[in-house]
Amino acid sequence: MNNSPYFLKPASVQSVMVRVLLALLPGIATYVWFFGAGILVQIALASVTALAAEAVMLRLRGKPLMLFLSDGSALVTAWLIALTFPSIAPWWLTVLGTLLAIVVAKHLYGGLGQNPFNPAMVAFALMIVAYPLLMSQWPRVGATDFAVQWDAIFGNRQVLDAVTMATPLDALRTVLRDPEQRAMIGGVLGGKATFGNVGGRGWEWIAAGYFLGGLYLLQQRIITWHMPAAFLATLFAVSGAFALYDADRFAGPGFQLFTGGAMLAAFFIVTDPVSGATTPKGKLIFAAGVAALTWVIRTFGAYPDGIAFAVLLMNIAAPLIDMYTQPPVFGHKDKRGDSQ
Repeated sequence: MNNSPYFLKPASVQSVMVRVLLALLPGIATYVWFFGAGILVQIALASVTALAAEAVMLRLRGKPLMLFLSDGSALVTAWLIALTFPSIAPWWLTVLGTLLAIVVAKHLYGGLGQNPFNPAMVAFALMIVAYPLLMSQWPRVGATDFAVQWDAIFGNRQVLDAVTMATPLDALRTVLRDPEQRAMIGGVLGGKATFGNVGGRGWEWIAAGYFLGGLYLLQQRIITWHMPAAFLATLFAVSGAFALYDADRFAGPGFQLFTGGAMLAAFFIVTDPVSGATTPKGKLIFAAGVAALTWVIRTFGAYPDGIAFAVLLMNIAAPLIDMYTQPPVFGHKDKRGDSQ
């Protein structure tokens, strides 16, 4: 075909989801390197649960099983749940969170394309509210003994003291809220047990893995630049401004970007095309709002990482954002009276 017009074949849901799963692999591989293979067990648990729950709900709704089971959407939700939950969380916590995501947050709203809230973030928010202690037990860097992690996941919680530690966000909040310990921040950020050179030992490299995966999604045109750029730029700007104002009380942008789930959120969570804004301008507003709320909850809230709550709050606002950012129809006048 040498002459225009050219028509691009729309990508199938399955091809999109497969590429999203591939993009997560660098972050997962880095996770295993620093924190052990327990995360692979959690991914397997979440995946099996998601597919089983999807099959049951499709059968109850009279939908074709193979068509929807093979599209990969349930697996993407499952992997995101596993990656946001502690890798040594008890098995039933991952299973329960995944069931709530698929059954309640997805299918009770009509299934793929109808859910107003991000299912993975619904699972995280419900579980951290219901079981805050279990959702706060994260593995220690270097404690990669698979047998110990297996025991922790499947019932022997007595081994946790040997393999757990506070996350960088939790540890920093403790230090920043204690006036006597604020003087230690420079040393802590210099590379002690919890903190690495930028955003937490191990976590900064996992964030880099998610960043590489995000670049792949951009290259494949699975996502656009709007949401990752707006999220990262807003989080950088807000945290940078407050760090300049008082570095003893507020962590800088490097730490905010390379710890917790910031990179995972930027490329894999806020970019959800179903529960987020869809217009170009709306995507910028939506992602910037998630970033700003994330910083507020991290800094002043009761939970160390506020991404899940920030995403859900902006999910509520997404329809309104889209309504006010719709570009004018060609041939009609916009609000300023200019013909398009």
